[in-house]
Amino acid sequence: MCAASSVTYSAAPTTADGIEIVRLNGPDDVVVSVVPKIGNNAYEFIVNGKNAFWFPFDSVAEFAAAPELCGNPLLAPWANRLDEHAFFADGVRYELNRGIGNYLTDPAGQPIHGLLLYSSAWEIAEAGSDSNSAWVTSRLEFSRFPALMAQFPFAHSIAMTYILAGTSLEVRTEIENQGAEPMPVSVGFHPYFQLHDSPRDEWRVHLAAASLWELNERFTPTGATSPVTDTFPAAEDLPLRGEFLDHVFGDLEADSDGWARFSVGGAGESLTVAYGDGYPVAVVYAPRGEGQQFLCFEPMSGITNAFNLAHRGQYPQLPLVPPGDAWTGTYRISVRGF
Repeated sequence: MCAASSVTYSAAPTTADGIEIVRLNGPDDVVVSVVPKIGNNAYEFIVNGKNAFWFPFDSVAEFAAAPELCGNPLLAPWANRLDEHAFFADGVRYELNRGIGNYLTDPAGQPIHGLLLYSSAWEIAEAGSDSNSAWVTSRLEFSRFPALMAQFPFAHSIAMTYILAGTSLEVRTEIENQGAEPMPVSVGFHPYFQLHDSPRDEWRVHLAAASLWELNERFTPTGATSPVTDTFPAAEDLPLRGEFLDHVFGDLEADSDGWARFSVGGAGESLTVAYGDGYPVAVVYAPRGEGQQFLCFEPMSGITNAFNLAHRGQYPQLPLVPPGDAWTGTYRISVRGF
């Protein structure tokens, strides 16, 4: 990337409601807005005046006052659920400290979505543009914060880069192990998407996966898998009407360029999430009900509860980063017809 700006693309650190944000501007009034101090969340991806992200707030100030899941939140250092208030790494059990109060639990009381959903620990490292794109990189030095290290005692840093090119937004994440021991990685993103030209029950979904991880009643994997077509015979073109999705997909089916593409389409609008390096698992979440006019294609470095299932010998694919090395993951969001 070149740091020189261009007429077409720009990266502009600014404020909204007095809160620091970065706006990535592209051709034809395409705009991506990122708020570093609320989880480094990209809460706007606006094409022709329409936001591809679901953002149920009237302002950034309202979001900051009572944040909830929306936009493009990072799930780290664990993605989705743990099945106990502890996790295993290299045979060692690390118990979470509930008294610190810095993680959420699901309705079953399980730890969920890690520690960084709304973190203010992010700092802008670089923002720039060239003739092809605009980008911003933010960093979080995890090991500087005792309350984080108390829950996940692996010294590391996270660099997240948003890159806008045309009507495509790429998200690159690098996690560097700064410690003296191998570090397990079980992270992901939980982006919330919306279409504007039709209601949720008229959307159709393409699921680019061959297998489905079976879940127990608390939505954690049992360790068994089954063919996607056993549950979703119409996986290539699934109508959402009547469907509730909160599923963990594996064996992603990549196109010839190596990217596995999940997509949703309405009357004319469509949105695609392309899973690249680092993301062999996809969670798809599409609840039913009033106000649930969104869908989530979630890139994951591993399955839900990966730390604990790996310890039990049920998930040998858990990434381990040697000291001084880094894990990287990349995915792309593309919209058409907006």
